[in-house]
Amino acid sequence: MSLGRGLDALIPKKIITPTAVAPDKSDETLGGERIYQIAPARIAVNPHQPRQEFGHAALEELINSIREHGILQPLIVTRQGGDYELIAGERRLRAAKTLELPSVPAIVREASESEKLEFAIIENVQRTDLNPIEEAAAYQRLIDEFSLTQEAVAQKVGKSRAAVTNTLRLLNLPEAVQVAIANEKISEGHAKILAGLATPEDQMRFFQKIVKEKLNVRDTEAAAKAFKSGVAGAEAGLALAQAGTRAQEEELRQKLGTKVKIEKKNGKGKITIEFYSEEELRGLIERL
Repeated sequence: MSLGRGLDALIPKKIITPTAVAPDKSDETLGGERIYQIAPARIAVNPHQPRQEFGHAALEELINSIREHGILQPLIVTRQGGDYELIAGERRLRAAKTLELPSVPAIVREASESEKLEFAIIENVQRTDLNPIEEAAAYQRLIDEFSLTQEAVAQKVGKSRAAVTNTLRLLNLPEAVQVAIANEKISEGHAKILAGLATPEDQMRFFQKIVKEKLNVRDTEAAAKAFKSGVAGAEAGLALAQAGTRAQEEELRQKLGTKVKIEKKNGKGKITIEFYSEEELRGLIERL
């Protein structure tokens, strides 16, 4: 599915002719636009960049690729005073600075502040580079700084209004939960279930249970539904406990390669491990 309107729709191809502080020209063109060679030190990062974390491993891969093949896709920049400000291509710029390249290929365009923010968001969303919290914060900036509605944000990033609304709700979660989402301790699916709970106390309670019991999204959703439907506290607690037990059974099943059943009562219980041949039994004994 195509996301957003793309660079050409967001930032029209109006090329700036460099003046006395111009970079060296190149004979290369891309889509009718001239590609210039600009010193990395003259390019400031996009202040609207929504992405806060740049994975070390992925950046190392890009550095190695650029070291061997060079930068194959030009950066896109706009004039900022006597120098330049990045619109798109921050990972390439970071890699170039690490490699101490004398220049990088770049296309120079005009762009308003809203266009720079909008494209920075769309570039990252299209490449799934933003974690859910960064994505939510970027949408909120579009709303706060440029007075956009949620519907307008949805149109710009090529998503449904419901998807944008659900992502924005993550910003209302307790800080500890937001950190866990950003660090991939829990999934976005878990987070959206937590966001549907009424109070921060309920959200933290379920969050702690998810982490402790390693609940999958399906079990978390079942427990949350039982809780929200007005089930008595003891029964809701039982639903959570049962979901946790199923998650533990699944964890053991994956590690042992056979069906496992856990029975608990008053803090005690037993684990039943099934086997179907002497050979399988010997394998289980070795793994245990």
